[in-house]
Amino acid sequence: MDFTKKLLLGLGLGASVTVFAQDLSKIRPVLTGAPFLRVAPDARAGGMGDQGVATSADVFSQFWNAAKYPFSRSLSGVGVNYTPYMGKLTNDVFLLYGSYFRFLGQEERSTISASLYYFNMGEVQLTSLTSPNVVNDEGVSKPNEFAIDVAYALRLADSFSMAVTGRFIRSDFSGGFNTDTTLKAANSFSVDISSYYTSPRFSGLGGMDNKINAGLAVQNLGPKLDYTGDEESRSYLPTMARLGVGYDVFIDDVNRIGFSAEASKLLVPGAELVRIDPRTERPIYEVPNVGVLEGVGKSFKNPNSIMFSGALEYAYDNAFFVRGGYFHESEEQGARQFATAGVGLKYNAFSLDVSYLLNTSKLNTALDNTLRFGLTWHIGDDTMNANDY
Repeated sequence: MDFTKKLLLGLGLGASVTVFAQDLSKIRPVLTGAPFLRVAPDARAGGMGDQGVATSADVFSQFWNAAKYPFSRSLSGVGVNYTPYMGKLTNDVFLLYGSYFRFLGQEERSTISASLYYFNMGEVQLTSLTSPNVVNDEGVSKPNEFAIDVAYALRLADSFSMAVTGRFIRSDFSGGFNTDTTLKAANSFSVDISSYYTSPRFSGLGGMDNKINAGLAVQNLGPKLDYTGDEESRSYLPTMARLGVGYDVFIDDVNRIGFSAEASKLLVPGAELVRIDPRTERPIYEVPNVGVLEGVGKSFKNPNSIMFSGALEYAYDNAFFVRGGYFHESEEQGARQFATAGVGLKYNAFSLDVSYLLNTSKLNTALDNTLRFGLTWHIGDDTMNANDY
């Protein structure tokens, strides 16, 4: 395997699991380009089982469902999140996410938002062996990836909104260094289409107020990433479909408990059985090289490819939050299975969120025992949505 394929495979796997002496014979995860776009970037979602398509609106809704913004409590906001990555192996790999939104006009029905997601993969010292006893220094590679996006959301009814997001993606696995003159930075663009529903309060169990939330999003739909100039080696974007529901119970004027569940699926074809090796009698799998839309159709042939998560969030006076969640992915698709916990504090215009991930799978995840941190600044007065929470 040449340098290019080794690097792409290694970094692609690194975005989902890190494995130590474990049997991978039954694991065939769907590999895509720009795999960082599959990692939850914010601490709130990180404490709720990596979900956010149907939770209440926050500054970081851009990544999950930009259609939530028209139901935000504040007129504007900006936030930043930091996530150390593969902390058991290195200390210079991290994810950084920043987002911003604001309402447009006086009617509080539409929003504009933007975000930047950056994945720094650290420094890689490269060497070559030219003879049994001669090791040459080939320099330092600094691979990285980032995405910049802008979204517009519109409240089409009192309880329903939709949003469209445009995203530019750059994935540079070579880090400015190239050993075989083929590996290069790949650029692409994609769109998200999302919707969000939140009901008015209604009387439920015990006479307490209740609310129902629901969200649907199709994300990262766009052309493949070209890392080598070879048509056969282009990588699919991590096109994703997310569907979620949430249920809020208002115990009294200051206490609220929210329950939510989400199902997500990669709309990318997985490896398909093409033949049996006559010499080894082992099955040979290959990823079909088809167009993006045809690939979306083929993705539904991939068994056990739906990921599930469930979460709860307790809020006291919208100032103190306790969160928990669980995420499950089938063993065949990557075996990411983990529990999460988090807390949030809000004081005046500022909020701090912290979350922790505990691996429950047989495979070691890159974010095991990792703390994520998020800081939010709420700008301006409360909106008319503040009465709903």
